[in-house]
Amino acid sequence: MRILISLMFFIVLSISSYAKEEKNQLTHGMVQMTLKVGETSQLEVAEKFGAPNITTIDGKGQEVWIFNRHATIAASKTNSKSFSIGLGFGTGGVGGGAGGGVSNSTSGFEQSSRSMTLIIKFNSQKIVSDFRSRSSSF
Repeated sequence: MRILISLMFFIVLSISSYAKEEKNQLTHGMVQMTLKVGETSQLEVAEKFGAPNITTIDGKGQEVWIFNRHATIAASKTNSKSFSIGLGFGTGGVGGGAGGGVSNSTSGFEQSSRSMTLIIKFNSQKIVSDFRSRSSSF
C-alpha cells in the first residue's frame, strides 16, 4: 500500500512540475528581462515565449511577431455553518421531544480576465530591433 501511495505522490509531483515548465511566461516582467534591443535573437524569443500568433513584414521590411495571450481566472468560495440537536424519548404512551438548529451559509463567485499583446520587430540579422507590450485586466 505504501508503494502505491508513494508512486501516486511521485506521479502528481511529476505532472505538476511539467505543467509549471509549460506555463506561459509572457508577462511584463519576463518581457523586460528577456528582450534586449540589438541583442536578443528570434530563437531566444521563440524559446522563451513560444510561437507568435501573427507574423508579418512591416513597411520598412522588418519581420514583426505579434503575441496575444489571454487568461481568465475564476474563484468561488463557500462558507457554511450548521448546528442541530434533536432529542426524543417517551414512556407509558407519553412522547417527548426537543429540537434546535442553527444554519448560516454564504457563497460567492469572482472572475477576472487578463490580456497581453506583445509586438516585436526584428532586423535583417533576426535580432530584436524594437518591441512594445500592452496589457489589460478586467
